[in-house]
Amino acid sequence: MATFVLVHGGGHGGWCYRSVAQILRGAGHEVHTPTLTGLGERAHLLHPGVDLDTHIGDIDGVLRYEDLTDVILVGHSYGGMVITGAADRAPNRVGQLVYLDAATPVNGQSLVDVAGDIMAAARLDSRVVDGVELVLHPFAEAGMFYGVTDPEVLAWMADRLTPHPWRCFEQALDLRNEAELWALPQSHIVCSSTVPSRDPELVAAARTAGRFFEIDTGHDLMITEPRAVADALMQVASA
Repeated sequence: MATFVLVHGGGHGGWCYRSVAQILRGAGHEVHTPTLTGLGERAHLLHPGVDLDTHIGDIDGVLRYEDLTDVILVGHSYGGMVITGAADRAPNRVGQLVYLDAATPVNGQSLVDVAGDIMAAARLDSRVVDGVELVLHPFAEAGMFYGVTDPEVLAWMADRLTPHPWRCFEQALDLRNEAELWALPQSHIVCSSTVPSRDPELVAAARTAGRFFEIDTGHDLMITEPRAVADALMQVASA
């Protein structure tokens, strides 16, 4: 059985993987769904210093303190930045990387570099609260921004989404063990709508390797299509 660490994206928390985690655990896998500092149930820990390095340290800490090895490290959206950095910090603990409709950065890139137009739009509604510039502020139907349309699910999300510190998005990734990092197998589970905007060489290589999974749903595919996501993750594990 495999060990999964599922890392959420901007404004979310470990809660967003609830259904996927249930399916994976039901199949006998070990699953961790940490929440990054300053978000979700850890929103009370928000402070002006929270940035990408903070979140990389969060996941590095989970890998080390839970003494995990051969981990399938999964990152959604902004979580692609985080898992890349965490795998670079502890490549001996990671067996595979899975980018879940996620950013796929290289050394020196920030999320602003990777997804400039989207991040510029997000910053239009930025607000400074207690010295922290925050974006992705939740509102009644914020889940629709992530491709969710079911009214019950939208209500569930509205109670859980939290604003995200902007510093996380503008800080560049600082990789230190690139040879080991890029030697790790990578898989990509993406929404059909985002395929045209992705690096065609990366997509072609992943397809050729049998490590590309396309799901026709919105950006929060772990919420809208948990069974399809879990099935794809189990295929990654079996490979």
